[in-house]
Amino acid sequence: MGTEAKKTAYVWVWLPGESAPVVAGRLDDRGPVASFTYGRSYLSRPDAVALYLPELPLKRGEINPISGRVAGCIADAGPDAWGRRVIEHHRAREATDVGILGYLLESGSDRIGALDFQDSPDEYRPRVSGQATLADLAEAAERVENGMRLTPALDRALLHGSSVGGARPKALLADRSRPMIAKFSSGADSYPVVKAEYVAMELARRAGLAVAGVDIREVLGKDVLLVDRFDRTPDGGRRIMVSALTILELHGADAMAGRYATYTDLAFHVRARFTQADATLRELFSRITFNILVGNTDDHARNHAAFWNGDELTLTAAYDICPQARTGGEAAQAMAFGEDNDRMSQVVRCVAHASTYHLSAVEAKEIVDHQIAVINDEWTEACDRAALSAVDRERLWGRQFLNPYALYDY
Repeated sequence: MGTEAKKTAYVWVWLPGESAPVVAGRLDDRGPVASFTYGRSYLSRPDAVALYLPELPLKRGEINPISGRVAGCIADAGPDAWGRRVIEHHRAREATDVGILGYLLESGSDRIGALDFQDSPDEYRPRVSGQATLADLAEAAERVENGMRLTPALDRALLHGSSVGGARPKALLADRSRPMIAKFSSGADSYPVVKAEYVAMELARRAGLAVAGVDIREVLGKDVLLVDRFDRTPDGGRRIMVSALTILELHGADAMAGRYATYTDLAFHVRARFTQADATLRELFSRITFNILVGNTDDHARNHAAFWNGDELTLTAAYDICPQARTGGEAAQAMAFGEDNDRMSQVVRCVAHASTYHLSAVEAKEIVDHQIAVINDEWTEACDRAALSAVDRERLWGRQFLNPYALYDY
């Protein structure tokens, strides 16, 4: 008989400018939902910030989530598909119910953003892995993928990174001088996914998009993409982050609630709540068109995020620009970019909706023209950096990168 799922967890937060966390409040599993209650000590702090508004305003008493089972900003800090798989692999011998709070309490403490979850309101004890090499982490990820048992050391190392979102194998590198996320190739890959993502991210940087820094390595004969973390500060602090899914209030009980997310709704929030709204709208439009040009149709709402300072939102660097498997022409983006729910992967359609992003048609076309030129001019060098074979270059070019459908009628 399994042990009972956790019913209480304490939320700790790194406040802006601080290098150590403080307890913010308590999560209580009430069955259908997990409510949140700010601690009195936190509410009395002059530097206290709401963990996110409008869902968790600074007030006394229990606060139920606006949508879904737990507040979106809390859900953003929890493990996604891969992290849950790692935790379930870790507990494979136990007939236990992990529960909504169990995933938060058992995932690693070095999670994305500035929140962590503890059993205690008084003492912060981070769940860390110790030192693990990139080869160790790659081996551990591969063993989990194949349903094989891990040694205790590998188990701890992989659990350390179980709070990272996404469905693909990944882990965290805990180097304080350069904290990174390691994204591994999968045995199920039908094309060089990791190298394709590196090329896309590198081309995005060269095209002038604000993107996370990337590097690529080969470990144990497999490709590994290293992505710089932008949610950490040099002094050991952490930055509060929320996903577009949270901004759009779409953390529903329905796992498919995110399908209602649109760039047009996100643009509305940018105009109302973001710093440097016009520059951010231009960047958002540029990311949409670039995703189309490199075949990234997996641009869902958890693949966009913003920093939160208690008052305003600021768009983070772009991440997860990953060209998707593609066999034909017609494709659609995960999020609609036009008022008429237009999501078809064609840049001419984006230009038609330029005004949504405070751009003229001429400005929008200049952005697209520049991106096309960069992809054409920088393709060979970016592929060389990724050590992409001639065969793989031929498979990606004209299929994911600059697919004729993306350029149709442009």
